Amino acid sequence: MIGIATLVSRILGFIRDIVIAQLFGVYLYAQAFVIAFKLPNLFRDLVGEGAVNAAIIPVFSEYLAKDKKVEFWELCNILMNLLLVILAGITVFGIVFSPVLVRLIAPGFANDPAQFAVTVKLNRLIFPYILLIGLAAYSMGILNSLRHFTIPAFAPCLLNISIIICALIWGEGVKGLASGVLIGGVLQLAIQLPMLYKKGFRFSFTNKFKHPAITKIGKLMTPRLFSSAIYQLNNFVDTIFGSLSFIVGNGAVAALYFSYRLIQFPLGIFGNSLSQAILPTLSLQAVDPEERQKFKDTLDFGLRSIIFVMVPSTFGFLVLAKPIVSGLFMGGRFDSYSVDATAGALFFYSIGLFAYGATKILQNAFFALKDTLTPARISAVVLALNIFLNTMLMFPMKLTGLALATSISGIIGFFILFYLIDKKVGGIEIKSLTLFFSKVFLASCGMAAVCWWVSRINPPLSVHVVTRIFNLMLTVFCGIVSYLGFSLLLGLDQARNFLRLNK
Repeated sequence: MIGIATLVSRILGFIRDIVIAQLFGVYLYAQAFVIAFKLPNLFRDLVGEGAVNAAIIPVFSEYLAKDKKVEFWELCNILMNLLLVILAGITVFGIVFSPVLVRLIAPGFANDPAQFAVTVKLNRLIFPYILLIGLAAYSMGILNSLRHFTIPAFAPCLLNISIIICALIWGEGVKGLASGVLIGGVLQLAIQLPMLYKKGFRFSFTNKFKHPAITKIGKLMTPRLFSSAIYQLNNFVDTIFGSLSFIVGNGAVAALYFSYRLIQFPLGIFGNSLSQAILPTLSLQAVDPEERQKFKDTLDFGLRSIIFVMVPSTFGFLVLAKPIVSGLFMGGRFDSYSVDATAGALFFYSIGLFAYGATKILQNAFFALKDTLTPARISAVVLALNIFLNTMLMFPMKLTGLALATSISGIIGFFILFYLIDKKVGGIEIKSLTLFFSKVFLASCGMAAVCWWVSRINPPLSVHVVTRIFNLMLTVFCGIVSYLGFSLLLGLDQARNFLRLNK
């Protein structure tokens, strides 16, 4: 259900990005929106989704497992009040110090007064979104703990719909983008409130923040906040280096954004959805020592599922980078330069796709075991490595070097986490998992050959947008069918299970 909802959200997100791309290309307003929207998303992860995933859901699951419903709802209300105070303070801080924040994450914009002024204005208008999305993320955490996933999963669709409508109404400028984000934030929170009430949540203002679970959540949350900060800084590294247009080229910030949005399509639909759905199960299995084998089985299932989807997705992006970017975005202000820049970043970002998804599964395994410090330490290593590789690769490779640095550091981070979780729980069948990966790799190579052959017989990229999209969909369809066929030949159970589910 989360995967279906995420699919709908990603499709709407693509429509949103197509609208933004054709209205703004990779130039002034597109660059400003990328930076302005990144800042509230940073704090959302720090105090919203990040805290929920790492600290709140495991503690909530423990209360529910022990059937302490009264204390559960009391804790939910206390945390809601505490979060409201924190988010309100961050929102005021972000609005007041917006010029400083923009200089920090996009230092290259300071050399262009017009770019800098537009970005600061848009950031100030958008920043209240942190209050709305933080409360929405917390509401999602409560509902997920109660094993209700549907409404929270569909909530992000409303943000994309709101931005699309507002951008089309107001056209080029900051008004449409800012109003779309804020209205979308209100809708994401509002749609979850009726279900929260139905489940038993009753909000009331309180200044009493003492509860036995608060200390436990705080201990779990502190390293997770550090880990989230490092993770977000890692994302901002590309933005910071991308703003140095005199080195990496014009429009790099927007090109990196559009390419990473494409990477997020399979990652969000399957990787994020699976990691989100698997955390409550891992948390319950981690509470009981007798369930440790089931914990390892769940972790193995998650990793195999990620590999089965993400490896062929990588090969698809490698072969079809330019047709994908052209088919989805080309037109209006999104010219041939925009296509080439975005396709180049997409090619190198995709190399680390399987590692991005598998890392989320491994991190949630640590979180379920109430170990938030280990992922934080590894995130710090990955951040340092990414900065080093960006510095080394941006001069010879320009924009594409930034994307390659992210992939390399992400892959190294995955292998470190995998080694540590195996050491912590023991018994992970590494040889079996390696053999599985090899079979998926071979099936993906066959799929890539089919995609390359089909794409060669398609008309050139300059044809009408409808024809480009049809040809792209045909190529992707052929790739999926061939991948399933090769997987069946290699005896992969995931392919048989997929076909069985769709009968």
